[in-house]
Amino acid sequence: MTGAQARSLAAALADGAVVLDGGLSNQLAAAGHDLSDALWSARLLVDRPRALVAAHLGYFRAGARVAISGSYQASFEGFARRGVGRAGAARLIASSVSLAREAAVLAERDGRGRRWVAASVGPYGAVLADGSEYRGRYGLSVAQLERWHRPRLEVLAAAGPDVLALETVPDVDEARALLRVVRGLGVPVWLSYSVAGDRTRAGQPLEEAFAVAAGVPEVVAVGVNCCSPADADRAVPVAAGVTGLPVVVYPNSGERWESGRGWVGEPTFRPGRVAGWVAGGARLVGGCCRVGEAEIAALAGAVRGRTGHGGPGRGGR
Repeated sequence: MTGAQARSLAAALADGAVVLDGGLSNQLAAAGHDLSDALWSARLLVDRPRALVAAHLGYFRAGARVAISGSYQASFEGFARRGVGRAGAARLIASSVSLAREAAVLAERDGRGRRWVAASVGPYGAVLADGSEYRGRYGLSVAQLERWHRPRLEVLAAAGPDVLALETVPDVDEARALLRVVRGLGVPVWLSYSVAGDRTRAGQPLEEAFAVAAGVPEVVAVGVNCCSPADADRAVPVAAGVTGLPVVVYPNSGERWESGRGWVGEPTFRPGRVAGWVAGGARLVGGCCRVGEAEIAALAGAVRGRTGHGGPGRGGR
């Protein structure tokens, strides 16, 4: 990432809220791609990379200004289990950034203004593909987590994203490990926890969780994702108050995942919530699981109505 890109992103956050994309997995599933694999959406880096470009571009055309790459569940270990060597895995992980960048360039050529790429850095538990990213407490020390995350983060940083998205982090230990790794990489980051109520998934108070990001020069925003919209409502002012940083917030649809039943319940993600998020300090706003193009288009419209910008949108698909 160049210094000019970093300044552009910082300037956008200073000017007002910037719209993120929605859930990549539901975007891909809606296009007919099978994600029933331990690699989840990262499988498409191997055999359907153009699908990722199309998914990112769909969100850009819906009004998102930031695409989060398809590297959430990509790892050296995961690709090794598929017979991909270390050099090949590094190329695949890096390709997640270049594919998102291709979509950003296409959107900019459409006259949609500046677009950015966030390289997704999922938690250790995501690679286990057993749901442990929603529990944390893996039995690993901060130092062990730091050693595990470092190679992947170095590859992603070298691929040239505008920001590293340290996302769906379930506990404070993993956040500390990630923040150790990003020092000196030369890429800004946001830190986003997965939460339940007023605590991390591992049970730590949010005040403690957000505090680890305070004073870390690489961190440009802190907040929550992959949680209920109601939990996001409560977390935004806490994140802003503890750190004084811009807040990132991109919750799920509000439906709940139940093993054996799939997604249940009614969606509670409403674009009208953006007013409360922005008033509470949010400057990066979007959606996670089960939030699609239609919701991002409406969210972008709400941001434009509140701040006067946020990127052109379109109707739902």
